[in-house]
Amino acid sequence: MTDLTKTRNEPIEQLFDILDDTHAVMIGLDRTGDGMQPMAPQVDEEKRGIWFFAKRDSDMGGTVVRHPASRANISLVGPDHNYHAYITGTMSEEPETARIEEFWSPVVAAWFEGGKDDPNLILMRFDPAEADIWASSGSVIRFAWEIAMANMSGDEPSLGETARVVFPGAAPHTQAVK
Repeated sequence: MTDLTKTRNEPIEQLFDILDDTHAVMIGLDRTGDGMQPMAPQVDEEKRGIWFFAKRDSDMGGTVVRHPASRANISLVGPDHNYHAYITGTMSEEPETARIEEFWSPVVAAWFEGGKDDPNLILMRFDPAEADIWASSGSVIRFAWEIAMANMSGDEPSLGETARVVFPGAAPHTQAVK
């Protein structure tokens, strides 16, 4: 069950906690023109960082190599399906090779014949700028209550919390409407 108080008061911390428990997110680059694809996030909660292993000769890996700081988007559905986030930011090739060692696993190894030294391996770093978050308690009882109350009162049901966050040090990608 998602902690709605944390959604209100500590949305960035909660986002990274849930990302760390998530096996795959949908990710896309604005430059490729392709749709989004599932990828496994590698998360460092302390550094508020998100990394992805890819092949250098893939559409996404090649774009990131040719165009550092490519605008990227992540769509996240939490493991309990009661937490959703849309994160915008930039994707670049990670220069620190120590990160490969840090995140390496048998699952990652299955994709790279040459192991950690595979010349086609690229570790991409996603730097978040903004996130829109939707969270609900997941409580069936609360859902039923809110729906019943909304039908009686004509008001919309209140099923959770929303948050919009701008990450410290990031320039927002959205522009104000004049």
